[in-house]
Amino acid sequence: MSLRLINIGFGNVVSANRIISIVSPESAPIKRIISVARDNNKLVDATYGRRTRAVIITDSDHVVLSAVQPETVGQRVLSSDDILNEG
Repeated sequence: MSLRLINIGFGNVVSANRIISIVSPESAPIKRIISVARDNNKLVDATYGRRTRAVIITDSDHVVLSAVQPETVGQRVLSSDDILNEG
């Protein structure tokens, strides 16, 4: 298993192997997950002060906020899978 890094904007990367889900931040349950992560010091804000557009939940219960659309991050995960499958 190799280390695959996914760009989540502004030069920040997340390990693709650790991602459980990539979701939009608008719903109340996701806002609650963000709040709990902040209280437990498990929140990583990678938005650089911009609007949060994607919430990335990892297998270590860390929550990463990104200013990139969830669809874009998802496509980056899928395209990194394609590169590995070809090689």
